[in-house]
Amino acid sequence: MAGGRIWTLMCVAGAGLALAVFGVVGPADGAPTQSTQQNYRHEGVASCGGSTCHGRQEPTGAVVRQNELLTWQEPSSPAGAHSRAYQLLLEPRSQAIAAKLGIGPANQAPMCLGCHADNPPPALRGARFDITQGVGCESCHGGSQQWLSSHYAVGATHASNVAMGMYPLSDPKKRAERCLDCHFGSAGQGQFVTHRIMAAGHPRVSFELDLFTALQRHHDEDADYRRRKQTVRGVKTWAIGQAMALDRATALYATPRGQDGAFPEFYFFDCRTCHRNFSDDPGFRPADVANPGRPSLSGFPTFNDENIIMLAAAARIAAPTLAAQLTTQSRAFHAAFASDRATAVRAAGQLGGTARALAAAFENASFSNAQTLSILEAVLAQGQLYTDYQGAQQAVMAADTLISDLQATGGVGGNAAKLLRGDLDRAYAAVRTPEGFKPAEFRATTARLAAGVRGLR
Repeated sequence: MAGGRIWTLMCVAGAGLALAVFGVVGPADGAPTQSTQQNYRHEGVASCGGSTCHGRQEPTGAVVRQNELLTWQEPSSPAGAHSRAYQLLLEPRSQAIAAKLGIGPANQAPMCLGCHADNPPPALRGARFDITQGVGCESCHGGSQQWLSSHYAVGATHASNVAMGMYPLSDPKKRAERCLDCHFGSAGQGQFVTHRIMAAGHPRVSFELDLFTALQRHHDEDADYRRRKQTVRGVKTWAIGQAMALDRATALYATPRGQDGAFPEFYFFDCRTCHRNFSDDPGFRPADVANPGRPSLSGFPTFNDENIIMLAAAARIAAPTLAAQLTTQSRAFHAAFASDRATAVRAAGQLGGTARALAAAFENASFSNAQTLSILEAVLAQGQLYTDYQGAQQAVMAADTLISDLQATGGVGGNAAKLLRGDLDRAYAAVRTPEGFKPAEFRATTARLAAGVRGLR
C-alpha cells in the first residue's frame, strides 16, 4: 500500500493506532485471558536498542534488518504510533478525557496505561525499563527475561525463542489475540474501552488485523524469514482477524463487561443505533435504513456487526459448511436483544464458538487467487448490509486488503489494479467521517467497484 493510503486507513480506523485505547480498571470474571499477561520480566526498550542488535540507523543485518528501533521510533508515520502512545497521555485532549472521568492525570491512570504503555507489575520491570517509552518491544513480543540473551545465539530457532517466552507473532491467530487486547479489549487491567470513556472524548475503536500488520511491520518477509517462521497471505490474515475479533467481542459481552450499571455496555453496539438525528416534528422520519441481516426490533440497540458481515463473506467461499451456521446464529443473536440478557449471552456463546471454528478453518484454507477474488466479490455484493458506517468502513478496508493480496500474488495485473484503485479511493472518501456517511451513496460506490472486479474474470 502507498504511504498516503495507509495514513488514510489509520484515520478511517477511528485513530485506533494514533490514540490507542483506554480501559477500565480490573478484569471481568470469566473474561478471555489477556494475552499479554506472563510472568517474565520486561527489560525495557533500551535492552533491545544496541547498535549490534535492533538499533542501527539503516538495515544491514543478514537475518533481521537491525534498524527495527528506528522504525518503531518514527515520529510522524503510523509505524511509530506505538512509541508515541504514552506521550499522547500528556496532551490536552487526553488530560481533558481523564479530568471528565475523574481518574487523575492520564499518564498515571491504570485505566490509560494498560494500552498506552508497556505496563507490567512493578516486580516485573527490569533495571532499564521505562514506562514513558510507550508501547515498547515487549508489549508485543513478550517479556524478554528468559530469551533476551539467547534469541540471537548460534543455533537459536524461533521455536526455541517461543519456548523461552517470546510471543509467536508470526501466528496470525496469536497476533490477533495480542492486537485485540488493546484495539478491542481484554480482561486485563486498563484494556477495555467503555461507552463512558468515549463519551468523555475518546475516539471509537476499530480493528482489522491485516491493516494493523501493514502499519506496524518492521521486518522483511524474505527467504530467511520464510525459512525460520511461517508467512501468511494478506487474505488469510484478514479472514482470521475478522473471526478472532468476533470471538473476542462475543466472549467479552458475555462477561460482566457487557453491562454498565442498569444499562448494557453500549461499547458493544453500533454507534448509529442511537446517534442519529431525531425530532418532535410529526413529519420527521428516522434516518435508519432497514438491514436484512439484523432482525432487530426498532428501538433496541444493534450489536456492532462489522466483523460478522466480513466473516460471512469469507465463510461463504472458504468455509461453506460453517457459513449457514454463522448466518443463523448471527440473526438469532441480533434478535435476542429484544428478549433478555441471558438469552443474548447464550446466543453470544454459540456465535463465538462458530467464530473460533472459522478461525481454525481459515488457518487450514489455501485461499487461492480464485477464492480471494470470490471473497472480494462477496464483500462488495453485500450492499444491502452496509446501512451503517462501521460495516462500510470494514468493507473498504477489506477491499483494499484483498486487492493488494491479489496484486502481490499475480492475481491482478498492474493496470487492472490501477483502475480498481480509482473506485477504491472513492469508497474511502465515502467513509472518511461517520457524519458524512450516506448508505445509498456508499452502496453505489461499491457497486461500481464490484463491476470492475467482475471484469477481472
